Amino acid sequence: MDNKEHKKNLRREKFEKKTIKSMIEIYCKYHHENPVCEECNELLEYAYKRIEKCPLMPDKPTCKNCHIHCYDKKHKERIKTVMRFSGPKMFLYHPILSLIYLKNKFSEKKYETKGA
Repeated sequence: MDNKEHKKNLRREKFEKKTIKSMIEIYCKYHHENPVCEECNELLEYAYKRIEKCPLMPDKPTCKNCHIHCYDKKHKERIKTVMRFSGPKMFLYHPILSLIYLKNKFSEKKYETKGA
């Protein structure tokens, strides 16, 4: 991987982390007492680890369209709940992140699943 690709990977990883952190903060603000409670912080740390290990960076699709389901069952249900709740609110709280997300979503590569 050359320096240009490495920088692209780091930019995408930073964007993914910032987006998931923002979504968890929105969810926690509405559902828990703290800005980010212990339970939500654990989910955030887990999400960061998954992002760091993503083999599809920097061209990864949105989680919904990804053929690699990297979250375990417990965390997958929790993150889906967070995303369903926070996703529509992202335009209100983080309009720039939302626009970048949409740009990425509509320009993402289509990955085919094996055996399909």
